[in-house]
Amino acid sequence: MAVNVNVYECMFLLDTNKVAGNTTELSNQIHAILEKHKAEVLISRPWDDRKLAYSVKGQKKALYYLLYIKVEGPNLAAIEHDCLLNENILRFLFLKIDPKLVDVMVSLAREDRPVALQTVQQDPTGEDYFQEEERSPRRGGGGGGRRYDSKD
Repeated sequence: MAVNVNVYECMFLLDTNKVAGNTTELSNQIHAILEKHKAEVLISRPWDDRKLAYSVKGQKKALYYLLYIKVEGPNLAAIEHDCLLNENILRFLFLKIDPKLVDVMVSLAREDRPVALQTVQQDPTGEDYFQEEERSPRRGGGGGGRRYDSKD
């Protein structure tokens, strides 16, 4: 019985207090978890360091760390379990990438700056994947409403 190997995009929120400008130790911890469960790392890099909209495990700031991995589907649950046990990882998310999009996504992830995925119009096979949504005109015609903060 053959097991499918899938490519996943992984985003980790790492504790900036423990990173302290040196991401090597934490990235080694993440790589050790992945290697333990036979995952192949395609891309691994810090993505962005920013303030969070709400606190996560008492932290108001976190380092976003981006990875692309190739792993068998059943091994993903064990990876997630080990990530939950690591106190340096505040949050994580694994997204399965459609096999048609793997090359495009990995090439975009290799770039130093984040690129909006909506700029990609066609994949190498010629199929359209990302199209801008056209907005319909607003209903109700704007204006004409009463403002309740004005004095009359």
